[in-house]
Amino acid sequence: MKTKIQKSVIGGLLGTAVMTLIMFIGPMMGMPKMNPAEMLSGMLGLPILIGWIMHFMIGILFAFSYVFVLSKILKSINNQIINGVLFGLIVFLFAQIMMFLMKSMMGGMSTPEGSMVLMMIGSVMGHLVYGLVTVFFIKGKV
Repeated sequence: MKTKIQKSVIGGLLGTAVMTLIMFIGPMMGMPKMNPAEMLSGMLGLPILIGWIMHFMIGILFAFSYVFVLSKILKSINNQIINGVLFGLIVFLFAQIMMFLMKSMMGGMSTPEGSMVLMMIGSVMGHLVYGLVTVFFIKGKV
């Protein structure tokens, strides 16, 4: 039996890995190129390796937030798909708020290439997949 901490770490890593894979496959399906590690490292002026570490650490931190906070709030919803979708949407909204705040604090960032609508759709899809994979792993259905 895995502890909540082990489930959080592994679930966060797994959810982030699947989300990242989808982001890299997305351009083959007409979606804009999205590289979260590149974006993080570029904003902070750090090497890409640090961006990758940050990306996966953020995924783990969100998994902890699900296990120790959000799962208690969503306990009345017994459907894991709905839990995963809600979790993914919450993570997406939080990410958008943080990007807005970082952009404001840093005096602007470079504008991403491609359609902003497609980029937003891709980001929502990626975060939904993250939420689903993470919740299914944590709840023991993966």
